[in-house]
Amino acid sequence: MRTMTATEVARNFASVLDRAEHGETIVITRGGRRLAVLAPTPAGNGAAIKEFLASHSVDEDFADDVAAARESVTDEMSATWHVD
Repeated sequence: MRTMTATEVARNFASVLDRAEHGETIVITRGGRRLAVLAPTPAGNGAAIKEFLASHSVDEDFADDVAAARESVTDEMSATWHVD
């Protein structure tokens, strides 16, 4: 893992992206504090999600469960607010 200042990243953005593309994680700092982490995104084409969805059946009662949960919840904050 490499640490770079925000200024360094700004001045070398293309090479920083190249590093991330090749698997490196970069911690970006400003004023000595961690500001962000730039990391490579996981590779995938959605095949694992498609396989998961195909291998699990649909819960026919799910919509009813969601509606019942919504009805059972009281939003105390919005009940006290006056909307004009």
